Amino acid sequence: MSCLRWLLPPSTSPRWAYALTAIVTVTSVPGYAQSVPGKTRAPRVENKAAVTVIQAEDISGRPEREITLNRDAELVKDQTRVKADTACYRQVEDEVQAEGKVRIWRFGDYFTGDALQLNMDTGQGYMLNPTYRLEANHAQGKAERINFLNEDEALVLNGTYSTCQGANPDWYLRSNTLNLDSGRDVGTAGKTIIYFKDVPILGTPALSFSLSGARRSGWLSPMPGFGSKGAAELTVPYYFNIAPNRDLTLYPKIIPRRGFQLGANGRYLGETEGGLYQGETYLEFLPRDKQYIPSTLGGSTDRWSVRSHHTQELSNDWSYGWQIRAASDNNYPNDFSKTVSSSTERQLLRELRTDYHGDFWTLTARVQKYQVLQDPESVVDPSLFVSRPYDRLPAINFHAAQYDVAGGFDWAMDSELTRFYHPTLLRGTRMVAIPQLSYPLIGASYFITPKASVNLARYDLDANDTTGSKAEQLSRAVPTLSVDAGLVFERPLQWGGKEVTQTLEPRLFYVNTPYRDQSRFPTFDTDAATFNFSQIFSENRFVGSDRIGDANQLTAALVSRFLNEAGAEALRLAFGQRFYFRDQRVQLNSSTPVVDARSDMLLAATGRIAETWGFDSAVQYSPSQSRVVSESYTVQWLPGQKKVLNLGYRYLRNSFKNIDVSSQWPIFQRWYGVGRVSYSMQDKKVLESLIGLEYNSDCWVFRMGAQRFVTTSTKASTPIFFQLELNGLSHLGVGSPLEAMKNSIPGYQRLNEGYGR
Repeated sequence: MSCLRWLLPPSTSPRWAYALTAIVTVTSVPGYAQSVPGKTRAPRVENKAAVTVIQAEDISGRPEREITLNRDAELVKDQTRVKADTACYRQVEDEVQAEGKVRIWRFGDYFTGDALQLNMDTGQGYMLNPTYRLEANHAQGKAERINFLNEDEALVLNGTYSTCQGANPDWYLRSNTLNLDSGRDVGTAGKTIIYFKDVPILGTPALSFSLSGARRSGWLSPMPGFGSKGAAELTVPYYFNIAPNRDLTLYPKIIPRRGFQLGANGRYLGETEGGLYQGETYLEFLPRDKQYIPSTLGGSTDRWSVRSHHTQELSNDWSYGWQIRAASDNNYPNDFSKTVSSSTERQLLRELRTDYHGDFWTLTARVQKYQVLQDPESVVDPSLFVSRPYDRLPAINFHAAQYDVAGGFDWAMDSELTRFYHPTLLRGTRMVAIPQLSYPLIGASYFITPKASVNLARYDLDANDTTGSKAEQLSRAVPTLSVDAGLVFERPLQWGGKEVTQTLEPRLFYVNTPYRDQSRFPTFDTDAATFNFSQIFSENRFVGSDRIGDANQLTAALVSRFLNEAGAEALRLAFGQRFYFRDQRVQLNSSTPVVDARSDMLLAATGRIAETWGFDSAVQYSPSQSRVVSESYTVQWLPGQKKVLNLGYRYLRNSFKNIDVSSQWPIFQRWYGVGRVSYSMQDKKVLESLIGLEYNSDCWVFRMGAQRFVTTSTKASTPIFFQLELNGLSHLGVGSPLEAMKNSIPGYQRLNEGYGR
C-alpha cells in the first residue's frame, strides 16, 4: 500500500462541530440544566496554526490547487479528523468534498454520512444521511441532512436524538427542522414528536432551548396530579430565566372542582457593595373557590398562601432579613397541602430582623408575629386547639463575650428587651440581663470550669380588662454558681480485627441556684425543657427567661467513644443522671415543689459499627417508678447501592407509641420497590404510608405508587403518582413521586443520579 503525506498551509478552522455537538441539548427542559455524572467536558480550543495532514492509498492532482484522494482518504487538522472512501480538497477555496462512508471525529464526537461538503473557512456546507454520537452524554441520532450555515449555526433536517444506546433506542425525539446556533447558545426546533417504544407520546409545534444546557425561559413539562383531598388537577409551569442569579416560575393550575389557581416562585441571589443577599418567595392564589364555605357570613372565598424569606448583608458587620408565612384561612393546609410537614404546620411566623456585630459582641433586633391556623376538628376535640404564641413587638438582644482575658478568665453578657403582645392574655415588657464569669482550667486529660452568673429581670405589665389584671412592675435577681469538671482516658483496642481507640470520659456538673418566689411572674415564652443529654448540663431546667429554677444538684455522666484510625467516631455510649440535694420549688404554674432525690436516667448509644450498619438509640428510665418514660430506636442497613432498610420505634408515656419502617430495595432484574409505614400503636392507625415501584432502563426510569398521610385528626389524603423520566429530556406523568420518595425514605438513592436537578 502506498501512502503519501502533504503538508499544507494552515487555513481558517470552522466551528460547525460546536453546533453539531449542541444537538445534545434538545433534551434539556427549559430551566433545568441536565447533566451526566462525571462528564465535565474541557473547553473546545482549536489550534488555528495547525497544519493539515492528508493521506490515502492513491493521491493525485495539483498540491497548490486541488488534491484528489482515493481509497481510505483521510484529512487531519488539530482535533478534527475526516475519513472517507474518496475526498477532494480544494486548497484555494479551502473546501473539502467527501463521499462513501464519510466519518468525522471532532473533540470526541463522531459523525458518519454518505457525503460531505464543507468550506473550512466560512463553515458552510452540508452532510447527507448523517448519524452522530456525542461524547458529552453518549447521545446519538440521525437525520436526512445537516446544513452548516456558518461557523456557529447548523440546520438539522428530519433529525432524531436519544441518550439510549443501540440501533433501536427505547425513546427518541424527531423534529422536522432543528436550528442550532452555538454563537447565541440557542436551539430552535420545528414540529417535534417524542417516541417511547416507537409509540408517539408527546408532540409540540415548536421548541426552544439552550444548547449548553443552561437555564432558559420556556414551558416546563405539564404536571397532572391530585390534591390533598383526591381532586384531580393539572399544572403547566412556565419558567422565566430573568438573569443568571434570578428566576421566576409560574404555576398555572386547573382544579376542576375548585377553579383556577396561580402559583409563582421567585428566587434570587447576588452581591452588593455591602455583601451577599439571597431569598425566595412562593405565592398561591385561587379566586372564588367553588367548594370553600367561609366560616363567617360574608367571608371571602378567595384562597391564598404566601411563603417568603430574605437575608442580606448591608456591610461586613450589619445584615437584615425577613421570614413571612401566611394563609387565607384555617382550612388552607387541609385543602392544598401535599406533604405531611405542610399539612401539620399551624403556627405561621412573620419576622423582620436585623443583626449588627462587633469584634466580640452582637446586637439583634426583631419583630415577630404569628398567624395560628386552627384544626377544624378542634371544635369537637379541644385537645387539638393550637395556642397562639406571644408576638414580640419588638425584641432586642445583646450578646458579648471574651475568652482568656485577665489571666485566663472568660466573661459573657446576655441581655434582652422584649415587648410581648397577645390579643387576649396579659401583656407587658421584659428586660433581662445575665452577666457571667468563668475560669476554665484545661489540661491534656481533664477540665474544670467554675462559673458564676446572675439573672436580672424587670417586668412592666400592662393593665388588661380581659384578664382583670392591673398595671404592675416586678423585678428579680437570681444568682447561680456552677462547676463543670471531667476526665478523658484513652486506651488502644482491637475491635473486629481493627485498631481502635476507646475513651472513657466521666463528667460531673454541679449547680447551685437559690430559691426566689416567681409565682407572680407571667410566662410569656417559657416552658419546661425537654429532659435529654443536652439539657442536664445546663443551669436552668426551663427554656426562656420567665422562670429561673432553684437548684442544688449534681449531674453525673459517663461517655465512652470508639474512634477508628482516622479519628472518626464509630460508636458512642453514654449514661447520665441528675441528683437533687434540695426540693425544686419553682414551677411553671404550680406552687407544689418537686421532691425527687434523683432524676430519671438517660442512656444512649449511637454509631456505625460496620460499613453497612448504623443505629441510634436513647432511653429515659424512671428508677422511682421502675418504668421507661421515653425511648427511641432507629436502625439503618445499607448493604449496597439502591439498598436501604430503616427501622424505627418512638415512645413517650401517655403521648405516643409509633413504629416506622421504610425501605428501597431491588426486587428483580431492573425493578425496585420503595415503601414506608408509620403506625401509631397507641391510636391503632396509620399516620403515613408510601408504596411504590421503580424501573431503571439505563436511559429512562419509570415510577409509580401512592402515598397516604393525615391532614386533620379525622381526615387523610391519598395522592397517587406515576412518572416516566427520559434521561436528559424530561419527565412525564402524574404527581411528584421522586420528591415523595426522597422525603419519606432516609438513605433513598435516585436510580438515574446526575440527571435533572
